[in-house]
Amino acid sequence: MATVKLTNVKKIYDKHVVAVQDFNLEIADKEFVVFVGPSGCGKSTTLRMIAGLEDISEGTIEIDGEVVNDLQPKDRNIAMVFQNYALYPHMTVYDNIAFSLRLKKTPEDIVYDKVTKAAEILGITDYLLRKPKALSGGQRQRVAIGRAMVRDSKVFLMDEPLSNLDAKLRNQMRAEIIQLREKIDTTFVYVTHDQTEAMTLGDRIVIMKDGYIQQVGSPMDVFEKPVNLFVAEFIGAPKMNIMDAELIVEDGKYYVHLLGAKIPVDGFKGELLKERNVAPGKIKLGIRPEHLTLTAEKSEKSFECQLQVNEMMGSELHLHVVLSDGEKMIARIPTINLAPEQRAGLVAGCTFCITAEGKAMHFFDAETEKNLIFD
Repeated sequence: MATVKLTNVKKIYDKHVVAVQDFNLEIADKEFVVFVGPSGCGKSTTLRMIAGLEDISEGTIEIDGEVVNDLQPKDRNIAMVFQNYALYPHMTVYDNIAFSLRLKKTPEDIVYDKVTKAAEILGITDYLLRKPKALSGGQRQRVAIGRAMVRDSKVFLMDEPLSNLDAKLRNQMRAEIIQLREKIDTTFVYVTHDQTEAMTLGDRIVIMKDGYIQQVGSPMDVFEKPVNLFVAEFIGAPKMNIMDAELIVEDGKYYVHLLGAKIPVDGFKGELLKERNVAPGKIKLGIRPEHLTLTAEKSEKSFECQLQVNEMMGSELHLHVVLSDGEKMIARIPTINLAPEQRAGLVAGCTFCITAEGKAMHFFDAETEKNLIFD
């Protein structure tokens, strides 16, 4: 078993700077949990408290039911991979991976077996006699992961391990971490500021802001059911469009008034608005870029906009538009849905109509910014 439990954990620096506030979370055995949020939100501080590299101001941390607040990092049976690799430059790859085992006086034949097995899994067998300076960034990160693997730890902690890699290598390493997880079968706690990493790697995602947990859920839950405006905008790329709108009710049916358009809220979201008896009035309306559609002509459900920038992304266009009230938004349109002459006509300054289905919209309280149907 390798469970982790944080109860009312708090971290205060210099008696008044609160980095982490009232953090409560239970991580199941062999679960992959990702802490994600903007810089300064407290995610790395929380990870370092689990590792024992930061003292806890208040609360308790348990690993396998044992309170570890006062245990040194070496006694917590955890392994950690850092952002900057933290390899010994004068040692070979083999010696870097073997270092912790030799500190424990592990017999050399066991050291050899563990190091060569980890190297094989990570695809670095050919580099075991090289020193870190002779390796690429991705290869160095594999060595750092290998060094953590051989310790057979209960919990695997990773602090932004891919942030120093270029985009292509990050994509490759993400896939390798997913495969690695299947091979070593332990509990992972992973920190990143990249929501794409969080969505692709995590069984559950912990979204943080200003030291507080905003939402905990599966990647699909936080994407489809964001509990507040912050989560809605943070998860998804490009980020969700947020606009001022009005929710109205006519004959028991909900509609959204937006820039002269009157869009019915159909499907299960309309049913949820009814079930919760959500009051009509001013709201913050969220629409993801991929849920916007170009329309051939103006209708009751559409609104006009002017194109500012057309980003050609290959399989899709990212259309940056300005609305009649001066607000800006992004539409994400698959190129396969547009004829060549339509694509050619999408130039800066042109005007067209756009619409969205009510069932794809998100509704937030204008004051509290909380989701009106998911909490």
